[in-house]
Amino acid sequence: MIALIRYTFATVLHTQRYLAPVLLFTGLLGVLTVNGSGPLPPAYASSAGALFLCATWLTVALMSLDDPAQRAVMVVTSGRSLRVLLAGIATTLLSCLPLLAFGLFFPLWMGSYDVRPVDFLLGIEAQITCALAGTAIGVLCSRLVFRRQGYALGAALALVMVAVFTHDLPPVNRLFRLMATSSDSRELLVPAGGMLVVAAAVLTACTALTQYIAARKDWAADAPRRPPSSRSGRRVTPIRPARGRGSARTPRCGRSSAA
Repeated sequence: MIALIRYTFATVLHTQRYLAPVLLFTGLLGVLTVNGSGPLPPAYASSAGALFLCATWLTVALMSLDDPAQRAVMVVTSGRSLRVLLAGIATTLLSCLPLLAFGLFFPLWMGSYDVRPVDFLLGIEAQITCALAGTAIGVLCSRLVFRRQGYALGAALALVMVAVFTHDLPPVNRLFRLMATSSDSRELLVPAGGMLVVAAAVLTACTALTQYIAARKDWAADAPRRPPSSRSGRRVTPIRPARGRGSARTPRCGRSSAA
């Protein structure tokens, strides 16, 4: 698993597909939190929202790095396709950690907020929740599920809009409403922890669904190259041609044709 994560990190750094999601994150963070003041929970809600969009885009880009032939080589090398999928998810979440730290301290640098130690814990919970939710949407809208990028982009936009704007839908919209309407970080820790658990469950479900769909597609793609016995799961017995009445018979050994 560690080797797969290192390989995925090296591929992402080489292709530089992380640049666009990171620029989106920093741009949104600068627009939403610059010159802010007052309590920190609304500012950290903005940081979590920016990380949610960045994690979604980064996951879709990371899952689309390898073409089907390269992915098949990785699956054969690692032994299971689930390991390759989990390595991609782990790479995305590890990539979100520096962004989480940046989103935690950038509002303090660009604004004047009332800072308390409990605010940092709430900010960490909120950003991890949104990173998990964004990764879940990105996995479900990756090339493993949608072969065409246009369909994947449309599905990702639709799911992001539903997650952000549906009233009281956990974990994203519910978390944003809690952090926007309350300035006491201490009383928000338990509800934010509940949204974190919900986001982890959503990521687990999306990972399982993506693995199931990808396995079915790989099985269907390999069907023309498999022998008939492996397709049906039963051994195929060759049918011998039946002899007709007028067909010539081979004389048995020890009996002459004259007798």
